[in-house]
Amino acid sequence: MKKIILLITLLSIALMADVYVNGYTRSDGTYVQGHYRSSPNNTTYDNFSTKGNINPYTGQPGYKNPEPKYGTYNSNPYSSSPYSNNKNNDPF
Repeated sequence: MKKIILLITLLSIALMADVYVNGYTRSDGTYVQGHYRSSPNNTTYDNFSTKGNINPYTGQPGYKNPEPKYGTYNSNPYSSSPYSNNKNNDPF
């Protein structure tokens, strides 16, 4: 049983592995130090800089709002705005 728990723990850590970004020099001559970031995926909810998260390397809390969820607005191509309240799909 202990081996199973250890295996699950190690797999969880491997799946949540952070990525090291090498330092580089910008075109204006500014050097950006190498740093860790969260593993790339399809969401911003688990990024170090997202509100509600804490960067484990610096201890700083996240400051960015997470990306909005898709499908929360009217995507009618005939409406003047994708956020309109046009329920009849009337283009005028």
